[in-house]
Amino acid sequence: MQLTPNESHAGNHARPVHGGLNVAELESLGLRPADVIDFSASINPLGPPPRALEAAWSASMAAYPDPECLELRRAIGDSVGIAPERVLAGNGSTELIHLLGRAYLSSAGDGQGAPPGAFLFAPTFGEYEAACRVQGVEPFAFSPGDEELADGDFRWDISAACEMIREVRPSLVFLCNPNNPTGVYLTQEEVRSVADAMRGDGILVLDEAYVSFVEERWDSTALLSLGNVVLLRSMTKDYALTGLRLGYMLASGDVIDRVRRFQYTWSVNAPAQAAGIAALSERNHLDRGREAVREGKEFLRQTAESLGLYCPPASANFLLFRLPREVGNATEVRRALLTRHGVCVRDCTSFGLPDYIRAGVRTMDHNRRLAGALAQVLTPGKVLA
Repeated sequence: MQLTPNESHAGNHARPVHGGLNVAELESLGLRPADVIDFSASINPLGPPPRALEAAWSASMAAYPDPECLELRRAIGDSVGIAPERVLAGNGSTELIHLLGRAYLSSAGDGQGAPPGAFLFAPTFGEYEAACRVQGVEPFAFSPGDEELADGDFRWDISAACEMIREVRPSLVFLCNPNNPTGVYLTQEEVRSVADAMRGDGILVLDEAYVSFVEERWDSTALLSLGNVVLLRSMTKDYALTGLRLGYMLASGDVIDRVRRFQYTWSVNAPAQAAGIAALSERNHLDRGREAVREGKEFLRQTAESLGLYCPPASANFLLFRLPREVGNATEVRRALLTRHGVCVRDCTSFGLPDYIRAGVRTMDHNRRLAGALAQVLTPGKVLA
């Protein structure tokens, strides 16, 4: 296992690389967004629930949105069994990640001479690192060792991580569960051990953006009783509200109050609030989305096997594919898939995994399109241009 200051972009605040279609890139290639199937984003393959779309269209554009998001927080609280005072809605979970950074990572330190620190389990979502750097904090990244990574084993040594957390004493620990991009899903005992290692020293941010698509998931809300655990959830992912941006945070009242002080007024717009409330009333939509993911993942796993690709076990609604060296790296393969076949996958080079691409599970028609494109692009010995 490795623990190092994360220096991949040291000295700058460059924006993290994300999935989603880049309109400027498509224009440069002579492509239109409507002509491309986007596998680089991992959301509910069924798209938004009909009631959510209707509610968003019905929201008043001439009135300010509720700055407290009261109805939305009540609806979220009812859905998870948490009081609305312990819920904070945000403009996507990414906003909440940055608010946590502002609230807990200050260059002024803890008032006792110790500067704040941050710790993350890598490779993972780039916004954790970005939120730290904006506050002038260089996060420590704990990752599997080189041998494990070479074998495609992305699980961390949690005991070693806890020892290092006790040594580093970070103000924030970011843990994505299931992890993006590897799909690793930790048990309740493993996550609790991380929280216990931090007792009295900081906050564990458990990002559960993809947890709704885990087949055998456990109830993480019990961890909130520890007082130092924050749960992040993504309605963007659950209900395909990608264009509206909507996420929420569950935490103790004290943590919510501290973080909320840094949130600007009207952060969550009226259509997003209305769509979120309506989406929560359509729980069967999420259930059907899980079924679609289950079917699609199995199909794409079989596709990978037939093409001789290594596909690590993943609990989320996306899969990693390790590319054979003879066909090119992730950047080259992504480009070939996009330009030749109109499908966009996630190049994992920005995660430090240049031999991997990530594909979100979509409808079966789209999944078959990806399978056909991969079969043509990944022909052994084929030169990519």
